[in-house]
Amino acid sequence: MKILIPVKRVVDANVKVRVKPDKTSVDLANVKMSMNPFCEIAVEEAVRLQEQGKATETVVVSVGPAQAQETIRTALAMGADRGVLVQTDQAVEPLAVAKILAKIVDEEKPDIVLLGKQAIDDDANQTGQMLAALLDWPQAAFASKVEVKDGALHVTREIDGGLETVEVKLPAVVTTDLRLNEPRYASLPNIMKAKRKEIAMKAPGDYGVDIAPRLEVVKVAEPPKREAGIKVESVADLVGKLKNAGVL
Repeated sequence: MKILIPVKRVVDANVKVRVKPDKTSVDLANVKMSMNPFCEIAVEEAVRLQEQGKATETVVVSVGPAQAQETIRTALAMGADRGVLVQTDQAVEPLAVAKILAKIVDEEKPDIVLLGKQAIDDDANQTGQMLAALLDWPQAAFASKVEVKDGALHVTREIDGGLETVEVKLPAVVTTDLRLNEPRYASLPNIMKAKRKEIAMKAPGDYGVDIAPRLEVVKVAEPPKREAGIKVESVADLVGKLKNAGVL
């Protein structure tokens, strides 16, 4: 069984992002970049399935700038077998990414596409669902547990009322949630081995996909700063202040 794992290079989750003075986008100058946390979870789950003998090959793919090779190398150091980078310096929207991934799926013929449910930069939460629609494959989103049983996947999902377990036939698209696993730290020997693993370099044009943006960012702004709170003596005072503020 082959697993394809799309990953994305984003601003590190521990970095406080800054908006450019002209408010056109986020300032990425001298900012630490890392693999999207949800993508890390997807890589970890794929490697675990391979270690359990349920997967024979894990292929990592990323769409982004040349520096995204570092992100792919991180996944290879975690245990993935090889990588594919579709190189572009242009920002690529979820639909274009899904179309590129659909072409790669046609080439690689994976049994599972395992990817993070969303990226922490745009929080779109769209690529996995769009890919499943383009491929006409079953999908299981927001997975907190994945089991391979009798040629199918049993995926547990967290819903408002508790847990839901769905069965999807292979091939399938699965998007990962936070509670699925705890990603490992790559060991130094594996980091060194990852440098020798293959990364195929591609371009969007190789797949005939138009990545021209369909959305226009009008303005990027920081959220308003929270005002300091006040203490009240009683519930009646609280209700009165809420009424005066127009909340009630």
